[in-house]
Amino acid sequence: MNRQQLEHVVRAAAEIAGEGEIVVVGSQAILACDRPIPPDMLRSMEADVYPRNHPERADIIDGAIGPGSIFEESFGYHADGVGPETAKLPADWWARALRFTPTNSHAVAICPEPNDLAVAKLVSGREKDLDWVQSGLRAGLFDPDTIHRRLDTTAAPTTTVTQARKRLRAMAQS
Repeated sequence: MNRQQLEHVVRAAAEIAGEGEIVVVGSQAILACDRPIPPDMLRSMEADVYPRNHPERADIIDGAIGPGSIFEESFGYHADGVGPETAKLPADWWARALRFTPTNSHAVAICPEPNDLAVAKLVSGREKDLDWVQSGLRAGLFDPDTIHRRLDTTAAPTTTVTQARKRLRAMAQS
């Protein structure tokens, strides 16, 4: 997915949900940053989104422009309607969130700052998420010390945070 495609998803999600602010929490939220993104971090053709003030409307988004929808068949990408609990982000991520307004829209996309995204991916621990973090570390998009500090503020269990720290340490040393 590229920035234009993400903007399209945000515009469509805002229209469908009847909400002006759409939160993007998946890997494609990295497109909000104004730095070059390695292509392997942009492989996913889905954007995990929910309406900020009405997260319960994510199901409507999922049904209209989600997997298997006419939207996906037409454009080759889609939205996954998720909720605020989907990504295990640092507690204070809102204070650092990146915002952008898609072209020809009044909607606003709200995206976690890159290091906060890396925290969520490390906590998730899925192989594709760890590969994504490794690529971002190699590209200099993330700061290991910042990630390490922010891991303390996630709602994840202590054992999960410990595992995430071990993963980060191994990645930073490679």
